[in-house]
Amino acid sequence: MQTDDEIELKKLRWRCRRGMRELDQLFGRYLDRCWRQAPTPERAVFLQLLETEDDKLWRWSMGYEACPDAQQARLLEYIRTLPP
Repeated sequence: MQTDDEIELKKLRWRCRRGMRELDQLFGRYLDRCWRQAPTPERAVFLQLLETEDDKLWRWSMGYEACPDAQQARLLEYIRTLPP
């Protein structure tokens, strides 16, 4: 039987699938390496990012456009620096 944490992680993994390989890899990497130990405020920012349209996320993540939200921008920059 799965725990609530395992179920939540599976749901988040599905939400991290964006249909763009770059975004899939970035968000999946964060989920695998950081989500479990992330503080609640950071998790909230990550969930906000998952609500954002893919084209905006891609432009922000690739550095083509600045993210207007400072917390989201900091988290995206951190996610971008995670080693592959």
